[in-house]
Amino acid sequence: VQLQASGGGWVPAGGSLRLSCLASGSIFSIDRMGWYRQAPGKERELVGTFTRGGNPNYARSVKGRFTISRDSAKNTVYLEMSSLKPEDTAVYFCNLDVTSYEGTYLYTRRCWGQGTQVTVSS
Repeated sequence: VQLQASGGGWVPAGGSLRLSCLASGSIFSIDRMGWYRQAPGKERELVGTFTRGGNPNYARSVKGRFTISRDSAKNTVYLEMSSLKPEDTAVYFCNLDVTSYEGTYLYTRRCWGQGTQVTVSS
């Protein structure tokens, strides 16, 4: 299983971006969707998670502005970001629990995407 994150870029404060995370491989299901971010000089922090069958959980700093969603047919998870602030500037990583086929068996692994840079100017 490989994850490819995309959609980052530069945006003025107050703007919006949509990040995508494409899972490729012999995917059976995506069981948990998560996004993290890491700003320069800071530790990686949780942005939000969404477990299948459950309710989404967002960091207080992004609640009401960010939304995690998915397109199951495309094995793609999204992070919709609006009302962006300069403090949202970071590298964003997707983190998915993916169940995939390996031969006749199914395995669930927690996988990381490579990160995509989001820069919000003031």
